[in-house]
Amino acid sequence: MRLLLFHALLFGVCGYAWLRGRYDERLVATVCIAANFASFGMRSQYSGVETGVLVVDLVALAIFTYVALRSDRFWPLWISGLQLTTSIGHALKAMQPDLFPIAYALALRFWSYPILAILAVATWRQHKRREKEGPLASI
Repeated sequence: MRLLLFHALLFGVCGYAWLRGRYDERLVATVCIAANFASFGMRSQYSGVETGVLVVDLVALAIFTYVALRSDRFWPLWISGLQLTTSIGHALKAMQPDLFPIAYALALRFWSYPILAILAVATWRQHKRREKEGPLASI
């Protein structure tokens, strides 16, 4: 049930970003969906460092950082920072191999929710800005 709710949130927010957002919102939404499905098939019991998920998280971090560096908005910095926090979870597991698997899994999964919340708010604000200024003002 939890997985269904997360996917409903993921597709709802990312679909909204695709419909109402600019390039930045659309790129972040695409990465969120792609990273979700790329890492979904790689999960195991979190007893060791999840190398496949680590690679997916680092690619997502690189793309989010790219968006943050080229954007004229502040929200991509938050998303990049939260993804960095997720990536640090892998380093923690590597430094502390006896870290409980549930703690490792939560460290990797938790930050997806705030990332989606930030993307939803950023898209909503962009949509409102576009309505106020006109469709060509924010391209």
